Amino acid sequence: MRGFTLIELLVVVVILAVLAGALTLAMGGLGGERQLEQQAQRTQTLIGYACEQAELVGRDIGVSVDRHGYRFSRRNGADWLPLENDELRPREWLTGTRVALSSDGHTIVVGDDFPEKPQIACFSSGELTPFRLELRMADLAQGWQLDGAPDATLKLAAVDASAR
Repeated sequence: MRGFTLIELLVVVVILAVLAGALTLAMGGLGGERQLEQQAQRTQTLIGYACEQAELVGRDIGVSVDRHGYRFSRRNGADWLPLENDELRPREWLTGTRVALSSDGHTIVVGDDFPEKPQIACFSSGELTPFRLELRMADLAQGWQLDGAPDATLKLAAVDASAR
């Protein structure tokens, strides 16, 4: 009875590793919809968390959106100081994400830089600036829409990209 040589075992291991790598790359290329969904869910969760923190701490927390990402800031008198650490650190959008923001039916310009004052505010009273944030990618059939209501409820829904 003859066993396998070390060389034969190594060849099998290399073949399996190459197949696993190819499968991983193939799945990553198909995951654009899933990545956009996760980004939308993360944004919803973080804004919800910011609103909870604003109410708990008793200080307003703002959300500033630009074409590259979003950041949170805390009101200090008349100034808004960006938060740099913990859960509310600045976040970047996935490459290729197109962002649209509106409040009370009025379009808010989303530029290349964060605005001086946040476009969305979580107030210490438990209220929220009403807003609609749309996240889309050019090559995907589905986008995501996050609606924030004055009572700080957040609703995330999938939207057809051709509807815009």
